[in-house]
Amino acid sequence: MRRADPGGGARSHAGVAVSRALRGLPTVSAATRRRVLAAAEQLQYAVSPSASRLAGGRTGTVAVVVPRITRWFFGTVVEAVEEFLQDSGYDLLLYNLGGRERTRQRVLRTASLHKRVDAIILVATPLRAADVHALTKLDLPGVTISSGSEVPGWPCVRIDDVAAARTATRHLLDLGHTRIAHISGDPDDELAFTTHLDRRRGYQEALRAAGLRPDPSLDVESRFTIDGGTRATAELLARGEPPTAIFAACDEMAMGAITALRDAGLRVPQDVSVMGIDDHDLAGVLGLSTIAQPAADQGLLAARILLDPLGVRATEPYPGLVPAPRGAGTGDGTPPPVILPTRLVVRESTAPPRAH
Repeated sequence: MRRADPGGGARSHAGVAVSRALRGLPTVSAATRRRVLAAAEQLQYAVSPSASRLAGGRTGTVAVVVPRITRWFFGTVVEAVEEFLQDSGYDLLLYNLGGRERTRQRVLRTASLHKRVDAIILVATPLRAADVHALTKLDLPGVTISSGSEVPGWPCVRIDDVAAARTATRHLLDLGHTRIAHISGDPDDELAFTTHLDRRRGYQEALRAAGLRPDPSLDVESRFTIDGGTRATAELLARGEPPTAIFAACDEMAMGAITALRDAGLRVPQDVSVMGIDDHDLAGVLGLSTIAQPAADQGLLAARILLDPLGVRATEPYPGLVPAPRGAGTGDGTPPPVILPTRLVVRESTAPPRAH
């Protein structure tokens, strides 16, 4: 039988003090910290991050959930998040839903995340009531990126999609276009994205502000992909007289629109102007006019906000932005969203309509 060590309690308390001193925690006196650091330097002791995490009950890992990692926006956000987490000593655990509802339910509504991660970032992942309930029960800090995925108490980082779409449509109106089509997201998409609804709203608001009534025949729904944009534009052209301009809900759809127009013998922008949203890496190569959104900055800022309650402080604040304090915003303690600015980028794909 193992005997109790009469000095074990004292050694245990001493070990805790040493650990706290080495990690720079404020609960240790200055004199104790000096003695511990001097001894550690003499012994060339280094703190083991993994041991510190285990002792504190942490995993040192942050879960990042994305609908489809192959899309430009999601990949750009994840890369920025991972870079910041690595610099802060954290690992990233990626959950790619891949457009599968069953995967979404397994990740968000079961114990997949329990005790595996310290925090969660949801990237443009729309949530149902059961998802929100399951995430709340985990009692983990979290941040959402993009609208449509709000969790009570979690900060949200996003752009103003309505305003971005208004600016895009207004650019085409200012060029003299009045017959402006819109290709947007598919409401039957399994993951039920909501971004396209805000962008359609901004498009319609800009038309009405210009005294134009939105024409349902100029509004086509498809998936947020190049192929989706190609199909939507082909359907639009099959409906009769082509528009003089197309506003696509994302750059990838706009690229597909350009392909479909050229396949139909129409020139961009001489016959039809094309406008997108994103400023995709290929937008400049293709001369695509667009609304640039700071995708990487959304990921970077979300990671900074997320690690704050875990005790990791950014060495520099995000330029020009001060995240809202916890407790501000809604009555349930959810802070107001941090909205990053967008900007109009005019390239060769938009021009005034031809005079007939």
